[in-house]
Amino acid sequence: MKSIPTRAAVGLTLCHDITEIIPGKIKHAAFKRGHRVRPEDVEHLLRLGKENLYIWEAEQDAVHEDEAARRLAAAFAGPGVVFCEPSEGRVNFRAARRGLFVVNRELLDRVNAIPDVTAATAHGMQAVEKDRLLAGTRVIPLAVAESSLLAAEDCCRQAFSPLLSILPFKKHRVAVVVTGREVFEGIIKDGFVPVLKKKFKAWGSTVFREQTVPDETSATAAAILEALAQGADMVCVTGGMSVDPDDRTPAAIRDVGCDIVVRGVPVFPGAMFMLGYKGRVPVLGVPGCVMYQRASVFDLVVPRILAGQRIVRRDLSDLAHGGLCMNCTRCAYPNCAFGKG
Repeated sequence: MKSIPTRAAVGLTLCHDITEIIPGKIKHAAFKRGHRVRPEDVEHLLRLGKENLYIWEAEQDAVHEDEAARRLAAAFAGPGVVFCEPSEGRVNFRAARRGLFVVNRELLDRVNAIPDVTAATAHGMQAVEKDRLLAGTRVIPLAVAESSLLAAEDCCRQAFSPLLSILPFKKHRVAVVVTGREVFEGIIKDGFVPVLKKKFKAWGSTVFREQTVPDETSATAAAILEALAQGADMVCVTGGMSVDPDDRTPAAIRDVGCDIVVRGVPVFPGAMFMLGYKGRVPVLGVPGCVMYQRASVFDLVVPRILAGQRIVRRDLSDLAHGGLCMNCTRCAYPNCAFGKG
């Protein structure tokens, strides 16, 4: 690049975007890379504080920021992720489909350690809708060394998984077993099933079976086995998850022969959550908070299951950092810190 006084730059071509910021109103590129400076542009450029302008002079080992951003974007984007054309040297990534957003954290650290390369992402392991903004990348200088780009591209080729990807949700047939004598006998109306139906519908799955049983281990276990026999891809058992003597759900989940992953998790709300697997089918003990809290451990774990991940105990213990809901007066979930360690 060569620096030229703005008043002497008429007729020359800009090699980078010139940003204009109007506080509280707009931030945009007033002049785009490739713009040929006209006499009437000079005063505008000076008002933007541009006493000098850069004119591009290509070097053998230098790559312009826009081309560099395109190359980084192509290296970083995995399945389900799309990216835009550079704007002011930056490329943004968005979700091409609904699903679970996954970030390769180790790879993210490696590419950000490369000189002049930057990438920033939203938190991974969260459900996202199509077109959601996921990440951005750019290089720091207007022209970056080819060696830096090659290093970033090489890191991505060698990585076990892409830097950014969206795992699609697989449609599940979900069975819900509602426990509680007061519900079974019609003393009170169940509040769980409508909530779970709404959540699963948003994730592309359906509740195909619901059954209410009293607080009896044998009755709950029988209902779980019936749901499995009818081809349930997931079974959610609601109620009976606290430490009261009448709460028998954990025992029922154990009695059907589930391989128990966890009983109790470091997430508030949702500490009484339970997860086991009967073969490949997840069986969940759903705590009462799911019925009235907009966000709980259920919303952190179930999208991962729907995306085809088999949950292990470490996955759940890792939720501790960020697993405290602040009970904000106006809930902004998922645009908040809950579940994002």
